Amino acid sequence: MGSKRKQFNIGTVILRVGLVAGLVWMLTIIGLLGVIHATGTQDNAQEADAILVLGSGLSRNGRPGWALTRRSSHAAELWHAGYADTIVCTGGIADNQTRSEADGCREVLMRRGVPQSAILLEERSASTEENALFSETILVENNINSIILVTDSYHIFRAGYIFNRIDVDVVRSPVSSDLIRGYPTYEYSMLREIAALHWQIFKDVFNIPITNIS
Repeated sequence: MGSKRKQFNIGTVILRVGLVAGLVWMLTIIGLLGVIHATGTQDNAQEADAILVLGSGLSRNGRPGWALTRRSSHAAELWHAGYADTIVCTGGIADNQTRSEADGCREVLMRRGVPQSAILLEERSASTEENALFSETILVENNINSIILVTDSYHIFRAGYIFNRIDVDVVRSPVSSDLIRGYPTYEYSMLREIAALHWQIFKDVFNIPITNIS
C-alpha cells in the first residue's frame, strides 16, 4: 500500500511540474510575441555609414519576391532620405535559383533610383547568422562602422540580436507590418520567428556552430 501511494505521489508531482513548466513556457511565448511585435513597430533610423538589407527568397522565375521587394524598397527610401550613402544587399543563391538574393535586392534598388555605385553585395549567406558573418567582412573592408538594419518587422528583433554580435553599431528600421500581405501572413511569420528564437537560444546555450536553418 505504501509503495502504491509513493508511486502515486511521484506521478502527481511529475504531472504538476509538467503543468507548471507548460504554463511558464506558454507565458514566455506570449511575452516573446509581444516583444517581437513591439520591436517591429519601432523605427530607430538615424544617419549611418550604410544601410544593410537582409535577403529574402526570389520567385520561381528568379525575380525578387514580395518580401525582398518591400525590404529593398524601404532601404531605397532611407537612402533617398539621406540616412546613408551606401546600401549593402545580403543573401546567397538558393538551390533552385541562378542568381543571388543580394542581386535581386540590387535590381529593386536600381529601379527605385539608387545607383549601382552605391550598392555592395554579400552573396554567400543562407541564413540570418550568415548574413551577419559574411557582411562583417564587407563592412570592415569598406570602413563601415555603423549600419541601419532593414528587414521585416517580425524579423527585426532576432536579426538585431544576431547583428549586435558583430563589431559595428546597429540601429533598426523595420518594414511596417501593414505591408506584409498574402502568404506567408504576418501571424504565420510571427510563429515562425518564435520557433527560430527557440532554435537560436538552443544553439547559443550548447555552443552549436552557425547553421543555415534560420
